[in-house]
Formats: sequence, structure tokens, C-alpha cells
Amino acid sequence: MGHAQDFETLVERHRREIQVHCYRMLGSLADAEDLAQETFLRAWKGRDGFEGRASVRTWLYRIATNACLDVLARRPRRVLPDQLGPAGEPAGPIAAADLPWLEPYPDRLLDGAAPGGTGDPGAAVVERETIELAYLAAVQYLPPRQRATLILRDVLGWSAKETAALLETSVASANSALQRARATLRERLPARRAEWTVGDPTAEETALLKRFIAAYEAGDPAAVARLLHEDAQAIMPPYTLWFGNRASIIRALSLSMDPASPDCVGRFRMLPVRANRQPAVATYLRRPDEHDHRWFGVTLLTIEGGSITAMAAFESVTAAAWGLPETWPEEHDDHRSPGKMQSGA
Repeated sequence: MGHAQDFETLVERHRREIQVHCYRMLGSLADAEDLAQETFLRAWKGRDGFEGRASVRTWLYRIATNACLDVLARRPRRVLPDQLGPAGEPAGPIAAADLPWLEPYPDRLLDGAAPGGTGDPGAAVVERETIELAYLAAVQYLPPRQRATLILRDVLGWSAKETAALLETSVASANSALQRARATLRERLPARRAEWTVGDPTAEETALLKRFIAAYEAGDPAAVARLLHEDAQAIMPPYTLWFGNRASIIRALSLSMDPASPDCVGRFRMLPVRANRQPAVATYLRRPDEHDHRWFGVTLLTIEGGSITAMAAFESVTAAAWGLPETWPEEHDDHRSPGKMQSGA
């Protein structure tokens, strides 16, 4: 494996799944991209020490996990606004907070990167369940080694012996770490998570998403309200303020969508996308003093029983990761029907 071209060919097939692994460990798309590159750099430097006792894939996962543990040892966990304090009420302009926010992950980068890379339906289900935003948020509460143990065992299907060897601990300790990690997740995950819509969008979900886009683009808070569950929540990183019910969300939208309000942010245009195996919209905003609709961010939706129970609007992500331009192009007007649900391209 000494020739650079041969090495690149050998490891390239694992690039996307290694990046997804780093994202699960770190909760950041940007960090995952950096750590995937770091993994391949470490692998190239250590290629002469690869003895072939394990597969190249397993070898790369070992390197990637250790690289992520190095990062986690010196960085705080990533957060979402609803983890920082109680829900609030809209009260005029709010300031962004410079915190290590959890980030969404485009489905266009997830496609073809399921654990194992075998197309096994069981592996695909695990991948969906362990890439949702709520799962990633819960994982952030785990200490680094518990986090690694959980992902290696429950996502990648590694044995206790393999996991213990990577973490340089005993099998008993690895099993204990796994049980503690699972207990924390049970406490942190939403009770009704099993009822969420995951995987391919249903006809009902597609119709609801179409109505959601129409309501936002019309600047109609009342129309948005008809789509929300009474206890719907809304978070908006990088802002710490979040809303814990439909009434609060609509009060905030009434201010931000009203052209006569000093808090009006402008008019929206939206495209249906997918993120973290959830329905989402890519958002462009034309501010009151601007002519063009410019990239604003991505909002992930949680849908239960035909209504939206949670919205997570990420303003900080860039359009490039979603395969989209920074400014709304008119040609999108013919291609943004949710019936043509895309994965980010």
C-alpha cells in the first residue's frame, strides 16, 4: 500500500462513511469534514504499519475514532438552545450567541454512506435512527469514551472485544460504558421518538411540507399555525431564545413576517430538502432593504400525527454543503415542488 495512487483508490470508497462517523462523534459537519481528512492523512503516514489483520475499513474507523477522541478531549459538547434554559417569549430583536452549536447534516452526503456499506436493510434503519437531530443532541451528553463505545457497538456493530481493543480497556469496562451510554440516551431522547416519520417522505408529509412552504412564502402566520401541534417547539441556533408552544411561535412569526413591524426580517423563498433523514427546507431571505433573496439556512421539521411538533432553524450553515447557490436563482421556481423532494441537490 505504498503507492499514493493505490492508497487513494483503496481508501476513497470509505470516505463518506468515515465522514458520517466523525459527524456522529462530533456533531459538526465542518469538523467531520476536517477529521475525515485528518483520518486519511494519519492513515497515509501510518500505512507501513498496517499489517492486514483487520480490514482497511476497520483500520480507518480506528484511526477516525481516535482522531475524534483527541478533538473531544479539548472541546466542549455541542448544544441546542432548548438544552440551555427554559423556553421564552418573543420580545423584539435577539442577539446571536457564539456557542458550539450542533449542526445539521445534508442527506445528499448521507446517501451511500450507510454503516457497513452493504445495503443491508437493518443497517439502513440503524443509520436513520442514529443520524436524527434528537439522537445527535442526546449523544452530546455522553463523555467521549462512552460516546465512542455507543457508536462503535450500536451503530457500527463492533463486538465488545473489538471496541475494548480500540479504547485500550477491558471488555468488562467497554460493556459497562455501553450500558451507561444507553441509559443516558433513554433519559434524553423524546418519549414518542418511535412515532416520528423517518426514511422516505410519505404523501401526507409531502403535502404538509408544501403547505408549510406556501405559508412561509406568503408571510402568513395563521397558515403556519394550522400546521403546528399545540405543543410544538422551535429552536433557532445561533440564538439561545427558543419557543415551547404554538402560540409563542406564532407571536414571533407575526412580528418577523409583518412588513409594518420594526422586527420584520423580510420575505422568504424555500426549497424542500432532507437533513439528518428528516424533512427540511432550505431557506432564502430577502431582507427589507435588499433586492435579492439570499441564503439564510436550513430548517429541520419533526412531524407526528400529521402536524409539525418541532422546528430547528439553523441560520449558520452554508449553501455549498447542500449543493445550492448563495442567491435564489429564478430557475428554482420550476423545481421546488415537494413532489420532487430532493436530498439537497
